[in-house]
Amino acid sequence: MSYSITNLRKVEDMAAKHGLGEFGASRFPRQEVGMEQSGLAYHALKPGKQQPFGHRHKDAEEIHVILAGSGRVKLDDELVDVEPLDLIRLSPEVTRAFEAGPDGLEWLVFSPRYEGDAEMIQDVWQG
Repeated sequence: MSYSITNLRKVEDMAAKHGLGEFGASRFPRQEVGMEQSGLAYHALKPGKQQPFGHRHKDAEEIHVILAGSGRVKLDDELVDVEPLDLIRLSPEVTRAFEAGPDGLEWLVFSPRYEGDAEMIQDVWQG
């Protein structure tokens, strides 16, 4: 089919599935919309919550678009405030993790699809 329409609320919440629902939601609608070369993610953090881990990539550049709320993003060792309609382009090697402000934080991530390209970074908020 040459197009598809999917409501993100109907895509499985992978944060809840993996025991991280207390932090927020993460939905990856690739299969639901039939993406072959692109990647898309929807993330929401509850007020005052931080992503429990960061990540970086080997090859995939990402574009993050803040939809609602406010907070901060940790980019390697730098903390940057974010607000709605901020667009953040990240080179693959930059470690990134988000933190919600008092009103929560919602954002979309666009990237090419590279299976096995991501590296999870534990203790990203330490130091």
